[in-house]
Amino acid sequence: MFLPAAIEPAQGEVTALLEQWRQGRGEALDELVPYIYAELHRLATHELHQERAGHTLQPTALVNEVYLRLAGGAAPALENRRHFYAIAARLMRQILVDHARRHLSGKRGEGAPLLSLDDALGGPATSALEFTALDEALERLAQIEERKARLIELRYFTGLSIEECAGVIGVSVASVYRDLAFATAFLGRQLKL
Repeated sequence: MFLPAAIEPAQGEVTALLEQWRQGRGEALDELVPYIYAELHRLATHELHQERAGHTLQPTALVNEVYLRLAGGAAPALENRRHFYAIAARLMRQILVDHARRHLSGKRGEGAPLLSLDDALGGPATSALEFTALDEALERLAQIEERKARLIELRYFTGLSIEECAGVIGVSVASVYRDLAFATAFLGRQLKL
């Protein structure tokens, strides 16, 4: 699925296509792709920068896998364009976790160093083991505080600003700061930092 740079959509066209797709018109996703491809590629590049050096997935392959998963399932309930990108980012994370788990199959990770939260949230994960440990900690956080886990995904996995996170979640900037402080402390405890 190689596409040229994004085509500039008319005002509201992306939202209209998202709505049509949600209502069951599968072709709307195909029509949507030229408008969103560049942004999905940027998200994929950001996600892969969080990965270990020498990672075998490329941004284009990650975008293609997201497209296949979106096209192969029922359209999620989408509120707007930002919500779509948040869902795409979550799919990218799931794909990367699946890839890391496949990489770890047959390995037990004995003697592996503990992951520092700064490395996990601010820099590239150096191993599949670190990435899966972070994913498991995020899943535990989501069971307790779904919104806080989603904010970690938006902020650190997709690179959204604090203000953008507030807009996507629908809370104040101050709430985002509080939630991220809680989530960071929780993840630190889970990763035994």
